[in-house]
Amino acid sequence: MVANASTAAERRKHFDPYMLAQAKQRKMANEARKKVLGLERREAIGDPVRGIPTPFLESFDNVGGSASLGKPINSSSDAVLNHFLKPAELERAIRQSHLLAEPVSNPIARDPVKEAEALKKHKEQHERAQEAVTRIVNLANASQKEKTRANVRRCIDTFGRHSTDQALRPRAPQNPELSEGKPALPEKTPRAGPDTGSSEVQISILTVKIRALANQIEEDGGGKDKINKRNLRVMVHKRQKLLRYLRAKERGGDRWRNLVEKLGLTEGTWTGEISL
Repeated sequence: MVANASTAAERRKHFDPYMLAQAKQRKMANEARKKVLGLERREAIGDPVRGIPTPFLESFDNVGGSASLGKPINSSSDAVLNHFLKPAELERAIRQSHLLAEPVSNPIARDPVKEAEALKKHKEQHERAQEAVTRIVNLANASQKEKTRANVRRCIDTFGRHSTDQALRPRAPQNPELSEGKPALPEKTPRAGPDTGSSEVQISILTVKIRALANQIEEDGGGKDKINKRNLRVMVHKRQKLLRYLRAKERGGDRWRNLVEKLGLTEGTWTGEISL
């Protein structure tokens, strides 16, 4: 009898419009609450892909804006140029080309009018050539691949151990009492070049590539690019592993804080399961 009664009650429930409306209302309330809780959780732990906007992170999108088009670049500027050039090298090459192409006067039969015209023509040609070279090396006219390469070079110079060893304190020992009686470790082999393999540099390079790929996917038609979506997911999870390793190794030291604050990384980038 109980089974028949429950079956009859369930049967009446599916045909009762008042009970159906109540069930639909409860479902809508649960879905709305689920959405609100999801938004609160994402805001609390942060975006696992982009993190928090910072000046250094936003400069990745406008790396070519540091050099103005059509204007000469002096050696004292901190402009980021294309083709692995530095402002001092470009200025030295332009000055050398100006001296090499300068017209030579004839000491035997000098014509001041012709010499003035030649100098004026040389000056005009040099200004046009200088403007053309400046546009060629300017990252505002570069492709996304070249901009990413320039951002990677900036990350190596910013987070590499060859730059941060002089500014940041070394990691403190975990057990100072136990390390007092142990013999000192042998000195490490001096670094031959810039640091490109430390965890900080690898995390910053992955952040550059993740931001560029996320911007590309957000463009019109990018949502259908399944291959790049998978590549983005792979890079995000690889960065998560490196962040967990560096966090456990540095234990909240200066290197960890410097990396997290400059790149705008949040708890969502290294905690829990990331689903994109």
